[in-house]
Amino acid sequence: MADRIYVTGHINPDTDSIAAAMGYAWLLRARDGADSMASRAGALNPQTAWVLKRLGLEAPLLMTDASPRFESVMRQLDTVLPDAPLSEAWALASRTGGLAPVVYEDGKPFGMINGLSLFGFFRQVIGPRLDLSEQRIVDIMAAPCKEVADIDVPKFPANGHIRDALNRILREEHNDFFVVDESGHYLGVCHQRGALNPPRLKIILVDHNEPRQAIAALEEANLLEILDHHRLGNPHTHQPIKFTVDTVGSTSTLVSELTADAGLSMPPALAGILLAGLLADTLILTSPTATPRDKLAAERLSRWAFVGSGPLKGETIQSYGTAVLAAGAGLANKDSNDIVSTDIKPYEAGGFKFAVAQAEVTDLLQIGEHLVRLQDALNDLKDKRGLDFTVLLITDVVRGSSRLLISNPAPPILDELPYPPLADGTRDAPGVVSRKKQLLPAVLGLLEK
Repeated sequence: MADRIYVTGHINPDTDSIAAAMGYAWLLRARDGADSMASRAGALNPQTAWVLKRLGLEAPLLMTDASPRFESVMRQLDTVLPDAPLSEAWALASRTGGLAPVVYEDGKPFGMINGLSLFGFFRQVIGPRLDLSEQRIVDIMAAPCKEVADIDVPKFPANGHIRDALNRILREEHNDFFVVDESGHYLGVCHQRGALNPPRLKIILVDHNEPRQAIAALEEANLLEILDHHRLGNPHTHQPIKFTVDTVGSTSTLVSELTADAGLSMPPALAGILLAGLLADTLILTSPTATPRDKLAAERLSRWAFVGSGPLKGETIQSYGTAVLAAGAGLANKDSNDIVSTDIKPYEAGGFKFAVAQAEVTDLLQIGEHLVRLQDALNDLKDKRGLDFTVLLITDVVRGSSRLLISNPAPPILDELPYPPLADGTRDAPGVVSRKKQLLPAVLGLLEK
């Protein structure tokens, strides 16, 4: 576990973020023999959930922060029962460095036998003078463990953050603690020294490089690498890292190129989710962010994914991409708070803190019946996150155009945006489909001038 590498995307993962994490974790295992695992920093959106189900793949591990937990410093020591003879605990302690956890049959911790508790028991049984004429060692070793154990040993949950318990750990007179599951059942033992100096999680970030979009407590982890296709906003690191940011339409493109460079091909289902990430991020290669490299990557991934034995047999890039976009489009059956927060990215510029969300539809005409609730949700989001303003880019993935909705009251400087206001309060953004390459540069250009 200490050598495991977690590959994770941003806190509001889209399909490209999930796909890149899964694909790169696979590549690290296949190419380098690394103990790598894909993870996600937030909930799946409807599009990604549909793709995973379509391909028969499990979602990556949910890991919302990188702060060390007690499970990372736990030793799974063997145990003895409370009514077991002390001789069993003595034999166990000789193998564990002086510890014998005493645990009920139902798995709940009873106490701990250690050097101090053993000395206290001997002093009680033998007395102040060492006189073994009346106390044979065999009789002492027949005593039940429950009479010897220290029953005041603290217990910490395995998934609990060590940082949250540091003050208690430093105040405690005990050097060893129980680690338990959510039901209070024994899992192992941790030592104070290990808890005060826990191993850092090894993290690789994909599809982002800005701390505000990254997994929480990233500063407590060992960041190894970044693989991305967005603007720079990279976090502080403890040591030099491998840093790749390239001008392509999706991180899935980069993963597919690295796979091809290694002379490997991906399993059909995994190639299928990378292809979904690519097609979703580039709107089936029609977005201004799409490059010739994305087209080559799509052709490569389709060759791996559309094989006769795979779940996408008979699909084409167009048919599959259309299904992927449709799975994430629409407003009618979605909660307004989810619409404005599922695919959202925070930014800072010109003294403003703001966030830009994006939602996809198949027809901009449906905006009208949902406009009031979306405006309210956008305003609430701004207030809850302490932002200066929030923006929702509603994109018609069929016709390649968008409408812009801005929280109220909007900063006056945004009046200069090159998107004319409409009677319903939205702004018309014809031809705008990319938050990264079209909308964000326009907003930043105003705020930073």
